[in-house]
Amino acid sequence: MNRKIRALLFGAMFALSAASMSHAAMAANKAAQEPKPASKLMKEVRHELVMLPYYSVFDNLSYKVEGDKVTLMGQVTRPTLKSDAEAAVKSIEGVSSVDNQIEVLPTSPNDDRIRRAVYRAVYGEGALFQYSLANVPSVHIIVKNGHVTLEGVVNNEADKNMAGLKANGVSGVFSVTNNLVVSKS
Repeated sequence: MNRKIRALLFGAMFALSAASMSHAAMAANKAAQEPKPASKLMKEVRHELVMLPYYSVFDNLSYKVEGDKVTLMGQVTRPTLKSDAEAAVKSIEGVSSVDNQIEVLPTSPNDDRIRRAVYRAVYGEGALFQYSLANVPSVHIIVKNGHVTLEGVVNNEADKNMAGLKANGVSGVFSVTNNLVVSKS
């Protein structure tokens, strides 16, 4: 009789554990099908873009997340960076499609000279040197046909104005658009 009771108890426990494992598997499958929260997806997209090996101070990458669709924007100096950015974002779990609107800047020896000169002018300034210390500096220098655009984040209005003045003082620059944003913290 004891054997029959043990067998019934063992069978009942096995059935309960199998049912709970089946329920856990269904819950995990359902969670995998649900879309990620937008904030988490945005953090993952940002992380993937910042980790690109050839992303530099002379490139500007931005993005927009709408549901499970990501739109990439900005300017890059290398065509391979455009395709690398798209591939990196497509590999993120929860991204269904990527609209790659990244502009590849034209190759120009004069623009390359201006990039180097603006970099030295902006980051060589004592007050602005702090922005060059990050792995990806927070002030990006975009040069297209002699026209300079500054993108990124600075700590205060004085740093924003100083960067614009330094870039404008470089020989050969036709215009400077200062799109730097002052952080609130």
